[in-house]
Amino acid sequence: MKITISFQSLEHTPSLDSRIQEKTKKLEKYLEGKTHAKWNCYVEDHVHYAEIDLLGPKCEFHASANSDSLYKSIDLVVSKLEKQLHKKHERQRNKIHRKIEKPVILDYETAWTDYDEDKFGDVG
Repeated sequence: MKITISFQSLEHTPSLDSRIQEKTKKLEKYLEGKTHAKWNCYVEDHVHYAEIDLLGPKCEFHASANSDSLYKSIDLVVSKLEKQLHKKHERQRNKIHRKIEKPVILDYETAWTDYDEDKFGDVG
């Protein structure tokens, strides 16, 4: 997984970087193949915002959150994204296990012998 982090109006600190890396690794269990996580963190009017765009071969997700602390914002974003990924995973799993039962005809000669001709009248 490729991770891109950008900070606007903030200092880039190793602790924030490691926190984002740690939280992004947590999302890998839902994803397969090459994915790219783009983080964007910024501050406006003393409110900390965190956004993530998760781009994969068959998926595209976005989540954003804000709070008084950037660490809280990161946690909120990851929880929102986990909900989205879990929902997608459940849909796929249910789709695989959902089977449509088709009628089975065991004996072709007797398949049409049990209908009542009076119901159909003169169709021809």
